[in-house]
Amino acid sequence: MVGVYELKNKKGDFSIKVTNWGATLMSVIVPDSKGNLADVVLGYDTVAEYVNGSSYFGALVGRVANRVAKGRFVLDGKVYHLYINDGKNALHGGHRGFSKVIWTVKEYVPDCDSPYITFYYHSFDGEQGFPGDLNVYVTYRLSSPYELNLHMNATALDKATPVNLVNHAYWNLAGHGSGDVLGHLIQVFASEYTPVDSSMIPTGQIAGVAGTPYDLRLLTPLGSRINLVSGGGAAGYDVNYAVHGNYAVDGDGFREVAYLRDPVSGRALELWANQPGVQLYTSNWMSNLKGKGGVVYGQYGAVCLETQGFPDAVHHPNFPSVILRPGGAAYRHDMLFKFSF
Repeated sequence: MVGVYELKNKKGDFSIKVTNWGATLMSVIVPDSKGNLADVVLGYDTVAEYVNGSSYFGALVGRVANRVAKGRFVLDGKVYHLYINDGKNALHGGHRGFSKVIWTVKEYVPDCDSPYITFYYHSFDGEQGFPGDLNVYVTYRLSSPYELNLHMNATALDKATPVNLVNHAYWNLAGHGSGDVLGHLIQVFASEYTPVDSSMIPTGQIAGVAGTPYDLRLLTPLGSRINLVSGGGAAGYDVNYAVHGNYAVDGDGFREVAYLRDPVSGRALELWANQPGVQLYTSNWMSNLKGKGGVVYGQYGAVCLETQGFPDAVHHPNFPSVILRPGGAAYRHDMLFKFSF
């Protein structure tokens, strides 16, 4: 059964809704500086719209998020072919990745000081072309005062496999239906990024941001650089930043990755995580998309901050590895969204 589940703080002014379809984050309601509540993530009203949608709103993306060049890779001497769904490449786990399956609700504890829900999915050997059986758990948890914790764990059962899970929330801190995010201020704590070719595949280079429009180490209005960068031919950010720290999969290296603030509402978001990369995407391709409450989302209507392993890491030995092995350390991806206003 597919359902919608709510987590809410005791005060009642901070809540989220999630569904076990794609372990998807459907809404995040937080106050602004005047106490007014708004939903700050884009999405749909009904689960059916998520089933039919193609924008990955709030979805848990896997087995391997982002792109894999030519939809193939070699692991331990064997060639694996993935489902091609982005030109000549595989994107976000294939046409039926983790965002397009029903997850099992393992625990749902809404009535406590730190309410949470845990979803489980068993990915079978050969699913979308990926090797080996994989057990995946995802937990959404609220904690005080206004913090959303997201924990992703995966264990390879019988074969080595690449794993790179992503939460694909689209953030607009002014409210999901309030227009574009070009007035938002952003800071990304990264001195390097991974340049891509015309088909959005990393070149393998890890380049410095200094002196480029990708340098967001100081608080910067999103709109001030939006026409100086492009991803796949559309103006705007769609790039992976190399967030320096400890790349170990056991949870070491947890640190602040990015900061986002809407000057009008006063809402701000700190993102903390333990992954080596973060994809910054400014909804460059979004156009006339009908969302919650009949609102129409347009270009630059939100910003995505997706902590992750590096895109196409299976083809670049100089990138942090995304290979998970049976008997080895489990995959662990921790995210913390700290809201303030």
